[in-house]
Amino acid sequence: MKSIEVRYLERLSELYPTIAAAAEEVINLEAINNLPKGTEHFMTDIHGEHEAFSHILRNGSGMVRHKIDDVFGATLGKEDKQTLATLIYYPVEKMRLLLRGEKNPDDWYKVTLYRLIAVARGASEKYTRSKVRKALPPDFDYILEELLTEKENLDAKESYYESILDTIIRIGRAKEFIIALCELIQRLVIDHLHIVGDIFDRGPGPHIIMDMLSEYHSLDIQWGNHDVLWMGAAAGELCCICNVIRICARYGNLDILEDGYGINLLPLASYAMEHYEDDPCDCFKLKGGHSEDSREMRINLKIHKAVSILQFKAEGQMILRHPEFHLEDRNLLDKIDYKKGTIKIGRKNYKMLDTHFPTVSRKDPYAFTAQEADLMERLRQAFRGSEKMRTHTNVLLSKGGLYKVFNNNLLYHGCIPINEDGTLREVELFGKKYKGRALYDTLEHHIRRGFVAIDPAEKERGQAMMWWIWLHRNSPLFGKEKMATFERYFLVEKETHAEGKNPYYTLCEDEKTVDMILKEFGLGNVKDAHIVNGHVPVKVKSGESPIKSGGKLFIIDGGFSRAYQKETGIAGYTLIYNSYGLILAAHEPFESMEAAIRAESDIHSDQKVVARVTARKRVGDTDAGKEMRERIKDLESLIAAYRNGRIAERTS
Repeated sequence: MKSIEVRYLERLSELYPTIAAAAEEVINLEAINNLPKGTEHFMTDIHGEHEAFSHILRNGSGMVRHKIDDVFGATLGKEDKQTLATLIYYPVEKMRLLLRGEKNPDDWYKVTLYRLIAVARGASEKYTRSKVRKALPPDFDYILEELLTEKENLDAKESYYESILDTIIRIGRAKEFIIALCELIQRLVIDHLHIVGDIFDRGPGPHIIMDMLSEYHSLDIQWGNHDVLWMGAAAGELCCICNVIRICARYGNLDILEDGYGINLLPLASYAMEHYEDDPCDCFKLKGGHSEDSREMRINLKIHKAVSILQFKAEGQMILRHPEFHLEDRNLLDKIDYKKGTIKIGRKNYKMLDTHFPTVSRKDPYAFTAQEADLMERLRQAFRGSEKMRTHTNVLLSKGGLYKVFNNNLLYHGCIPINEDGTLREVELFGKKYKGRALYDTLEHHIRRGFVAIDPAEKERGQAMMWWIWLHRNSPLFGKEKMATFERYFLVEKETHAEGKNPYYTLCEDEKTVDMILKEFGLGNVKDAHIVNGHVPVKVKSGESPIKSGGKLFIIDGGFSRAYQKETGIAGYTLIYNSYGLILAAHEPFESMEAAIRAESDIHSDQKVVARVTARKRVGDTDAGKEMRERIKDLESLIAAYRNGRIAERTS
């Protein structure tokens, strides 16, 4: 019987049938390992701000402009550089504007093409020809490859390039070629994109962001609590569905569900108007600058209140159904004294701002009426039946997870649940206890089973865990002692609004704690390892720093969401990891796509080098490089097997 090694080498020989073929691949892999590592881009807490997200992707957090500066130096003026950069970000729209007043468009095409080719060549120099070739648009792949490849004879090269460009212009393909070059540059400045959670909620375009991510060339996603909430809704879990609708209503974004995902909210609107038509719904004012006089606003207020009460009912049923969650203290509808207009929380009674709950039974406050049960089932089917929501959920499942270890960096969204003494907190799930990495792995396993389990009870448990992850005190994606949604709506007293953070958010300043976490997730070389974290906005204007634990941990939620920018003072962070080290970019608010195109108002980004390497990082220093070294060892074993006769070359 053949050994496993021989059988593996025989399989490998099908790909590399001769010594020459195997040796060629070894040489190729060794060469790749000596190239500079590609640029990684980290973004988090995007919260539906699709225009700002799109712009930062297009400009690579300022890396496109840096590349233009590197290529042209002082040979190109500041205004010309900015115009070129804006053209690269928005080629279709900017070219249309630039050509309106252009008397000699052919001359403009030629100059622009030369400049874009120079930038594209600079952006592609760290990649293999094969990798660049794969990035080229199919319509122009051969021509672009020729233009991006250096020729030995300078005179011949200039003549060769000029003839190609003249032909492109003459046959009327210059516009399409410029667009292809701009998109190629955008792609080359970011080799790999990390989204460290919270794509959804608050902003108006999470579905647009998901469309962009669906087509992105190299991507991973670490789920945030808002992402898992939407995943639960997509799976049909009613608590998650109610929370998703409530948050959309609160921020005036119900069109995300109706127009973006094709979910019919008319039955909910009719129900809300029926029961709350004369209710001012004062506790349910919308966030943001929405007109309070419009009919749509009034309907939104009614929907906001109606779905909130439905949420408290659905969550109450979940808590009663799963006593092992130990969330009895979050069931509050049965604690209301309607005669006095008060609610008892703990040992104290509080005056409620609103007790007009016409569909809440005094005897069984968490029961749905027949009308509500029918409505909830219709909403469940609408969420499950949305084709776009299913497509986006599949992207989250295939590209995502609760954490990621990548190139000696640990990425996760919320926190590692820990105790006051800095030890990992044990969390009980369905009779078993987990902590640290095992907790993350188990929770992710439950999430995936919520979509694919055959056993209905197992699938229901997985879907219930998505809601648990959204708001449980032991959830690594939440990191607070309670979610005080009810109290924030109905009680004035700030003491009831306090949610209390996990000790992680204090202890993450301690290097020993961070080293412990890194080791828990298998990063042995903690000296050069980092944690990239999102979830909690860093209040820069209050003096907070995103850099923790002596530069080992970065919390890069700086307020992408407009709702947070008054608190943070900036409009988000991105982290860039290139061959020279880690760069933290703090962004100013993005005005609009139109202003970016017309006025060339780029997002201003303050960049700070936060970790510089002693020697330039090569592909061989990355996870991909380690895999290539393993591949090289296997190929060298195959060559040895060919040479000693254990395996015959396939020469025919």
